[in-house]
Amino acid sequence: MTGPVLRVHRFLPCSRANGPGARAVLWLQGCSLNCPGCYNPATHPFVGGEEVPVAELLARLVALGDSVQGLTVSGGEPLQQRPALLALLRRVRRGTNLSVLVFTGFTWEEVGRFPEAAELLACVDVLIAGRYDAARRLARGLLGSANKTVHFLTARYTAADLAAVPPAEVVIAADGEVVLSGIDPVRW
Repeated sequence: MTGPVLRVHRFLPCSRANGPGARAVLWLQGCSLNCPGCYNPATHPFVGGEEVPVAELLARLVALGDSVQGLTVSGGEPLQQRPALLALLRRVRRGTNLSVLVFTGFTWEEVGRFPEAAELLACVDVLIAGRYDAARRLARGLLGSANKTVHFLTARYTAADLAAVPPAEVVIAADGEVVLSGIDPVRW
């Protein structure tokens, strides 16, 4: 592999429960924050998933054409793969019309202390920040818990757009795999 590589837990080509409109969703593998009650503990180990070159991920996004309006990045903890994530988001911003929404367990203040914060945030339309707090569970408007903060970094979306996102979805992939996702996914 040449160029930057991301450790990917899952790539979902189309979702309506992970941000406004139809969106591709990229769940990254690896998180050291270990928020109690996290819905996605399978994404915590820094091993597993699949190493995917940024160029390949961009090609997957471009191949979706007009079927999606944006990319949502979640985890795991996306900002624990900042160099490669930034490489992807730069390419998305320069080479597509896709919006970008990023979920992070880091607080807004912590994000601001990363050396590449300004460049990273320039590639994002909406950042949802803060560790999940099960005692303050909210599960609506793309907020897992009430302590999380929403940062509209461009004028592309509003709070009403986030409030209109369904809390859950069930996707059945072409190969029959069932994917449960959203801020309040169904469980069985």
